[in-house]
Amino acid sequence: MESVLLGAPSGISVRFGADERLDEHERKRLLAREVVASLMNVEVAEVRVHREEPAQFGYHPHLLATVAGSEIPLAIRSASTGPATVVVVADPVMPLGVDLRPATPAEADLRDMRAHSHLFGDTDEQHLLAHWSRVQAVLHADGRGFRVRPEHVRLDPTLTQGWIPDRRVHYRLLDLPRESWAITLAYGAFPL
Repeated sequence: MESVLLGAPSGISVRFGADERLDEHERKRLLAREVVASLMNVEVAEVRVHREEPAQFGYHPHLLATVAGSEIPLAIRSASTGPATVVVVADPVMPLGVDLRPATPAEADLRDMRAHSHLFGDTDEQHLLAHWSRVQAVLHADGRGFRVRPEHVRLDPTLTQGWIPDRRVHYRLLDLPRESWAITLAYGAFPL
């Protein structure tokens, strides 16, 4: 699988790859190994990536990286759809979320976006996609999953900050488009 490093703020590494021959989990592990190897200045073969053990039913474990048997203190987040995967690696204290979706969404996806967004029905497809991708990235960064409805996410008018009203954390939002994919990164920023 060919992969590409995407531009991201200092302290955050993002890598994108697409390959129909590999399943989603293989792509995540390969991309995470490449990022961690680069950050740790080691060979990719020296990095092992695995899922943490689930703590309870319904718990969604994160990816963990080890080098020479020692766990590396990095947060690894990912998103996949179809043949594409994006992996984000940063310090574990930084709230991170990433959303990946086709730049031309299917009609069923557009209906879902319209049903749960704050935008009016006559909003053009690209604006709706930009809005929805940001909402999803904020939800992933928040980490509460389905306990928070997309309608609760708030975005500033420039679509560069997002938050959920019951939390103090605001997220900076950054587009990282690649070919025919819409990729949005949400990363923690505490309110001023």
